Amino acid sequence: MSPVTLPRLTFRSILIYGCIAMFGLLFISYVLFQARFLIEGPQITVQDQPASQTQRLVTLEGQARNIVHISLNGRQIYTDKNGNFKEALVLENGYTIATLEAEDRYGRKIHHTETFVYTAMNNTETEIN
Repeated sequence: MSPVTLPRLTFRSILIYGCIAMFGLLFISYVLFQARFLIEGPQITVQDQPASQTQRLVTLEGQARNIVHISLNGRQIYTDKNGNFKEALVLENGYTIATLEAEDRYGRKIHHTETFVYTAMNNTETEIN
């Protein structure tokens, strides 16, 4: 039997294999970095509003990311190029629910619900004798 000989590792071969491994690692890292949008799905962020309102007109403001369609109570609304939206909502007397729904290009949906209680201010003061 003849002894098994291993190939010699030279500086050049170590450098070539190291560069291939480095570029492969960079490529995989870049693909995973860009896939974060696919992994996250649609995102909605709404600025905080007090639940109790004394004004009938409320403005919902926020930002939507990774979406192709967004609606407020079933009615399509639009975003600017940065994903910001600003939409007016008229409150009914008492309790009102505002539902934002967004969908990404793969059909994944997200819902965000805001609740408001409209209390009309009484402008007349009663005089006590």
